[in-house]
Amino acid sequence: MQIAMTGATGFVGSHLEQALKRDGHQVVRLGREDFDPPGTKHLGRRLEGCQAVLNLAGEPINRRWTEAYKQRMVSSRVVTTQRLVAAMSQLGSPPGTFISTSAMGAFASENCYTESDIPDGTDFLGCLARDWEQAASGARAQGIRTLIFRFGLVLGNDGGLLKQLLIPFRFGLGGPVGDGNQHFSWVHIDDLVEAYRMALENDSMEGAYHVCAPNPVSNREFSETLGAVLKRPAVFRVPLFMLKLLYGEGGDAMASGQCVTSARLPELGFQFRYPALGTALENLVGGNSQGR
Repeated sequence: MQIAMTGATGFVGSHLEQALKRDGHQVVRLGREDFDPPGTKHLGRRLEGCQAVLNLAGEPINRRWTEAYKQRMVSSRVVTTQRLVAAMSQLGSPPGTFISTSAMGAFASENCYTESDIPDGTDFLGCLARDWEQAASGARAQGIRTLIFRFGLVLGNDGGLLKQLLIPFRFGLGGPVGDGNQHFSWVHIDDLVEAYRMALENDSMEGAYHVCAPNPVSNREFSETLGAVLKRPAVFRVPLFMLKLLYGEGGDAMASGQCVTSARLPELGFQFRYPALGTALENLVGGNSQGR
């Protein structure tokens, strides 16, 4: 299968690209230069012959949220998705599958949610996720099988949140954020990749899926578990004001958390290889870590 992918050079995209190539697929990387020319004819030419499009583009949220950067977050997600959908609509033989990305920030932080719940986030990330998903729905209107993967916090030691935390935790300087009671929904990078492989092979899959391990924890439990796996204390709390000083409005988002689990993937027979946080972290950073 020929598969076009945005965000192929990122943490998740690089893992996914490697797995797809091992499966014998051809991956067409879509970079910023493919979205720079005015209109969508150039992008459409890049999509010709592709049977699937995987949309992983998006500026990271762990930056200081100035108004300019917030606009970049919107553009890299919403506008990129809109242009992909528009380019696919111009093809005589459009891809049969479109898998776009969203995030657990689509939901508020008070309750626990599965795919049967309607996203209710009203802050910046909630509105961003809503617009992002709405942009992707344009592909469904064209008759393209469309999936939206709402990620939990993706754990891998070569990128994402875990890579940022490893140095302070290994020096015994890690700990929870604030009181540590925030929800912490997560997924091992290998399980995330397997969810994509399943979606590409199973033509019955469509709509929104939560790609989150079945056992969310609190921020405090995550910190204690990571400290235990690394055999280091995890008692240095990160004050909320420090996050706000570093990230501005983004600090509030990083200090909150959502409780999100997947109901639809297990219904299809998907089995998480790492359903428990301890085994996931032991695989990634423990004595038997394989460098994921």
